[in-house]
Amino acid sequence: MPGRRPPRRRVLHGSRGPRPGDRPGGGRRLATVLAHLGKPDGEIVELDRGYRVPAEIVDYAARLLPRIAPGLGVPESVRRSADALRVTEAASGRLAASVASACEKALVREGSVGLIAADADVAALHGALAAAGLRPAVLGDDEDAMRADRLVVVPATLVKGLEFETVVVAEPANIVRAEPRGLHRLYVVLTRAVSALHIVHSEPLPEPLDGRVTGPRPIRSPGGSAQPS
Repeated sequence: MPGRRPPRRRVLHGSRGPRPGDRPGGGRRLATVLAHLGKPDGEIVELDRGYRVPAEIVDYAARLLPRIAPGLGVPESVRRSADALRVTEAASGRLAASVASACEKALVREGSVGLIAADADVAALHGALAAAGLRPAVLGDDEDAMRADRLVVVPATLVKGLEFETVVVAEPANIVRAEPRGLHRLYVVLTRAVSALHIVHSEPLPEPLDGRVTGPRPIRSPGGSAQPS
């Protein structure tokens, strides 16, 4: 009687995309680990389907992947939500006011709200929110920031591992400029939203994101030009 072949081991490798510091070839590194474990024939499967974050957000963030991880497959989401993604161009000198307005509207929704910005912009934006009558905590300054209030201002360098029901991103160009691997950081920022993502900018968006965003209606901030939401 022929011997039975032992079952083939499988390693499931899931990711919504790269993180700062990641390099292409993660699968090859896993293959090396399997060889060290004595399982060189183990199968590596990338989990590229998600059920939680709307496709509108996943697809928008995935525009960065050809630039930051050319060999990585584009993730898919089976969930769609017409109001999941919004992009607003603020008039010159009106960025902080537009961000405050976006946060105020986000608080109408249920769940947590994270305002994510380049570290150097956090103090000014926090002041703008306070002047608008909002009471945000600041991650890194407030010890209980994540529990103190529904609205939390988060420096981009501290956002890894966090999630918010709604994310407002202020001036993506500043996030990209702040560090050599700024596009990688921006990808992490964009993928912190669970239900809704609102981009507010006055400078041109980073090149992979500057194309048309499809949506039900244009959004215009006071004195600013409209972009589809």
